[in-house]
Amino acid sequence: MKLLLGHSPDADDAFMFYAMAKNLVNLRGHEFTHVLQDIETLNRRCQAGELDISAVSFHAYTKIADHYALMPCGASFGDGYGPCLVAKKKIDRESMKKMRIGIPGLLTSAYLTLQLYLGLPHGSFTAINLPFDKIQEEILAGHIDAGLIIHEGQLSYQEEGFFLCADLGTWWAQDTGGLPLPLGGNVVRRSLGEQVIADATKTLKESVRYALDHRQAGVRHALPLSRGMDEQRTDKFIGMYVNELTLDFGPRGRAGLKEFFGRAHQSGLIPHIPTLGS
Repeated sequence: MKLLLGHSPDADDAFMFYAMAKNLVNLRGHEFTHVLQDIETLNRRCQAGELDISAVSFHAYTKIADHYALMPCGASFGDGYGPCLVAKKKIDRESMKKMRIGIPGLLTSAYLTLQLYLGLPHGSFTAINLPFDKIQEEILAGHIDAGLIIHEGQLSYQEEGFFLCADLGTWWAQDTGGLPLPLGGNVVRRSLGEQVIADATKTLKESVRYALDHRQAGVRHALPLSRGMDEQRTDKFIGMYVNELTLDFGPRGRAGLKEFFGRAHQSGLIPHIPTLGS
């Protein structure tokens, strides 16, 4: 079967899907067409039912759970770290509630976490929706007061002259007794049927395992998508978001998801809590 597989053009996703892209694992008779787009575009495309398998934000999963199943492998969690709220100067939490903050997409988990962190629904601060790689530029131009940084920017913001106002993954871990912050997962279209879903899940898990077992080759494959980072920093970034929790998020990841969805629902930020499967 030909399957459309969506993932971000980022080092961690490139590393995760390396073995699938290079036919280094058992594809179980399926042909995967890799579609590389930013996470917010993938979120929207899954809302429209356009992709068979895709990386999505866990926030977006709350909108598509009726039509897509969450895979237990391929997820990214911030384990004591996560999206960074940065600005040209240090800004405290209360002041942030009145400011213009650049966000990398309305369906991103980073934005949902920011709403939880500030304790406010959308509208209490001004969220400016921007491409994730334009946020720093907009801060420097003075069009926004602060920005929510994801991907490689989490490692480079200091060199770019920004101050950290809050690491949302650090806040989450402190506030939840050490739970990992759910950021993104992989989903598969339910209508494909149990066999195809099982095949895709096994293949993805084998792809992640292969990359972890052949780390240097996987990192070098991902290097062209690391936005200027050298191999050592790319390896560090990949390690933050592709690890044992990515192989299978297990009980600890599930606990993080339940807390994340539970808080968001209690705050009125999502209409219902999606099923996480067995």
